[in-house]
Amino acid sequence: MTVTSRDKKWWKEAVIYQIYPASFCDSNGDGIGDLPGITSKLDYLASLGIDVIWICPMYDSPQIDMGYDISNYEDVYRPYGTVQDMEVLIKETHARGMRIMLDLVINHTSDQHAWFKESRSSKDNPKRDWYIWRPAKYSSTGERLPPNNWRSNFGGGSVWEWDERTEEYYLHLFAVEQPDMNFDNEEARKALYASAMEFWLQRGVDGFRIDTVNMYSKPVGLPDAPITDLKAPFQPGGTVYTNGPRMHEFLGEMNQILSKYGAISVGELPFTPDTAKVLKYVSAQAKQLDMVFQFDVVDCGFGKTHKYETGLKNFTLPEVKAAISRMQAVIYNTDGWTTVFLENHDQARSVSRFADDSPELRVKGAKMLALMQGCLSGTQYVYQGQEIGCVNAPKELYPLENYRDLDSILFMDMLKELHGADNKQELDKGFTALAHLARDHSRIPMAWNGQAKHGGFSEAAEKRGQEVQEPWMKSHPLADHINVASQLEDPTSVLGYWRAMIRFRKQHRDLLVYGDFRDLRPADPDLFVFVKELAQGGDKILVVLNFTAQRKEFAWPSPEELQLKEARLVPLRVLGDGEDDVQNDYLDPFEGQLFLAVGDHAAGVSLQEYAREYVSSRCDS
Repeated sequence: MTVTSRDKKWWKEAVIYQIYPASFCDSNGDGIGDLPGITSKLDYLASLGIDVIWICPMYDSPQIDMGYDISNYEDVYRPYGTVQDMEVLIKETHARGMRIMLDLVINHTSDQHAWFKESRSSKDNPKRDWYIWRPAKYSSTGERLPPNNWRSNFGGGSVWEWDERTEEYYLHLFAVEQPDMNFDNEEARKALYASAMEFWLQRGVDGFRIDTVNMYSKPVGLPDAPITDLKAPFQPGGTVYTNGPRMHEFLGEMNQILSKYGAISVGELPFTPDTAKVLKYVSAQAKQLDMVFQFDVVDCGFGKTHKYETGLKNFTLPEVKAAISRMQAVIYNTDGWTTVFLENHDQARSVSRFADDSPELRVKGAKMLALMQGCLSGTQYVYQGQEIGCVNAPKELYPLENYRDLDSILFMDMLKELHGADNKQELDKGFTALAHLARDHSRIPMAWNGQAKHGGFSEAAEKRGQEVQEPWMKSHPLADHINVASQLEDPTSVLGYWRAMIRFRKQHRDLLVYGDFRDLRPADPDLFVFVKELAQGGDKILVVLNFTAQRKEFAWPSPEELQLKEARLVPLRVLGDGEDDVQNDYLDPFEGQLFLAVGDHAAGVSLQEYAREYVSSRCDS
């Protein structure tokens, strides 16, 4: 399939902004973000160029896993607001020409959901089979054992929890309080679709981000995972329990509901690096999902046995580029679609991970990553705070007791169990890993105004003279320096650059959104040099990025590399020390340059010659 025949859709060209409700904006001063707070910031999001807002779980929940443990799909967690507040948010979002997506979390519910309470009440309960229950195994010595060796995604324990009342285990791929639904039970599936999907679609929601979308169909017999962690009794089982035998059947059912409302879908697709498998989910012909999140890029540097058991920046740039290439390949000569993202609620901040979060370089690094993302094909996702260049909370300024994420807490508990609670060296090593990779960093309350309390998280209540409570999670220690207010009117800020880049991407959507990606120098350890091009030929976009904190020599691509007979480079966007000059033989730290590579009508002018003749047609806006 060529770009000319690639089906163009509004949601492919959209920029989608992810909001974590607890941490976005607190309207009433209680220290917890809420739905009216989100509504109050819609004009800001519209000014950024956002087309869709995606709200992380706002449903009623005990909040063991920050709302991903849902006790009632048809109600709102009271500190966030009410169903009426959601209806106002939907209406006001639409009034500004934007759309709204919700998180769809149906692999599991909370153990406080009425369905699970019934299921665990007795083996004879009609809803017993709505969840996955199994009898115990026993060792040769009579020790009770869980049904298999799968490791929970949280901590290092088993995915099975023993229920004393009914004397069976129930499956929970995540927290003990998040029992997995049994999708093989048709009655349970239909109840989920009605409560979690149609209830909100009928109220005007425009789509869903679908959590753990490839885990619904469990493998027949629930076989053991391969032993890859010799020091642990339970093994990572992601490749065993994902992409099960009935997955595509279930997604077909869900797509029928979504299609009825014209709703869009993006699925979270972990443990699936194979492009052929990905296409089974996102092929337009398959009619299952519009797009998926693949984790090839954001998983770079994770530990092999546990994601936090790793060193700092334990990856190479060629590994990152290869991961990007795999994600971009999903749409090459196919009818599938992909996504572009570096951050979400489950990731640390991209500037800290992939660039440099030092005061001297963090702005340059944030702009460079924005330039890269803006030039990759697929639907663009931006996570709250990414647009102002948020970085991880520095270890020396943000102590371990401030970390609130269950995943972080269970990791430290695991280290204490393995090495001893008094092993300061191992525990500090673990803290260092969390300071680099923990999900907590993305969940720190948004900084709106460095001059207000707690970074302006509760600024509206403060202005009304209300007493403002401490945020549910400690505010960022750098909120005075990295906040919205200080960047809002500054076109040279990270926010200004993101706004301009979003506008630029939409103006050049054929190449930037739909164009084919080609990495010119995949083995280069320091520079990322790629082109965006159309299958039918014509002008191309050349992107050059320095991923290091050092000045690097750079040899301009030859016409042969660009696959143009004769060409010249027209500078479009430059990120250098002065942001005014096109360098002809080196790139400054975290410098990024974007060129239009003009073809046949520039005959006789070599790229190297043209690079030395800076043209004043560079676009700053």
